[in-house]
Amino acid sequence: MARWIPLESNPEVLTKYTRALGAQKGTWVDVFALDDESLAGIPPPVLAVILLFPISEQYDQYCKEQDELVKEKDQEIPNIFYMKQVVGNACGTVGIIHALANNAEAVQLEDGILKEFMTETAGMTPEERGQALANSEKLAQAHEKIAEEGQTAAPDPEERLVTHFVALIHKDGHLYELDGRRARVGPINHGPTNPENLLKDAAKVCQSHMARDPTEYRFTVVALTTAPV
Repeated sequence: MARWIPLESNPEVLTKYTRALGAQKGTWVDVFALDDESLAGIPPPVLAVILLFPISEQYDQYCKEQDELVKEKDQEIPNIFYMKQVVGNACGTVGIIHALANNAEAVQLEDGILKEFMTETAGMTPEERGQALANSEKLAQAHEKIAEEGQTAAPDPEERLVTHFVALIHKDGHLYELDGRRARVGPINHGPTNPENLLKDAAKVCQSHMARDPTEYRFTVVALTTAPV
């Protein structure tokens, strides 16, 4: 498996990446706490939330349990731009693409790297889109450039990190978790939401991830807002 340099969950870096991919609007901000008072400090509208967390046995078990629930419910998936992660350490880019591609109008996505990728992969399966990302020199170069701009030294691409990005978005009245490592079942429907409640409802999903491993502290949450920051 090819490996990229991991991205840092740094709002300034992610916002710069968002612009490089062609989004004219949208700023990533830190979500320091998940209580209602803290969430109220994030200026609306929030279009997406990204959670960075450690991969662990608890996470793998959580995935299995969620996958079984999805199978039991036989959930219908709306028209969501979703892709499998087939490149090592590319979960940051996959998460950003999931957030922007499913909010293309709101972020005013213009002609550029991401819009071109979306056009080329329209109609593809999640697995095919993942492979298209692996074959995209433009996205690989954009990822590498932004990965080197974090506050900490960029890890070696061959280093196997234990952290992972997932995106949470609103689509057709529901909250979806988009995790490129779980393409077997696709987007996970976490129930009803709306643009006004996306942040609060996404925070509950983040809390459920954290609850599975209460001694773990390596969780980071960022939100994409189109409000002035």
